Amino acid sequence: MKSILALGIAVAFATGSGLALAENSQAPLSRAEVKSETRALEKSHKLTPAGEGIKPYDQPARTSTKTKTDRKAETLAARKAGELEPAGEAGDIKAERAAMSAPSTTTKAARKSETRAAEKSRALIPAGEGPDAPKK
Repeated sequence: MKSILALGIAVAFATGSGLALAENSQAPLSRAEVKSETRALEKSHKLTPAGEGIKPYDQPARTSTKTKTDRKAETLAARKAGELEPAGEAGDIKAERAAMSAPSTTTKAARKSETRAAEKSRALIPAGEGPDAPKK
């Protein structure tokens, strides 16, 4: 008996609130009307793209004036001229390796004479006693 009474109250409340909502709101738009509104907004560039952080169509589109073949030819020419830098983090590693493997600017005789002069003035650090040597 209590469940029938509760069900009756729920049905009366649902139909009453449904009628109140229908009176206050406009008639729902059909699917065709919604699509036509969306197309009109899209053509006028006033439709905001989905997703966060994306700017609306108010700003002019940045389109390239070059063709793909023009860009490709420029890239190949820059690569042949050695003007392209490696992409990503590997570029730093390649630059370091190139600097380390570059030929020395001093001759062997000049290096040898510098070492002999440092040895005579006792400026050389004995092997195993430098700042990078392991501690005992």
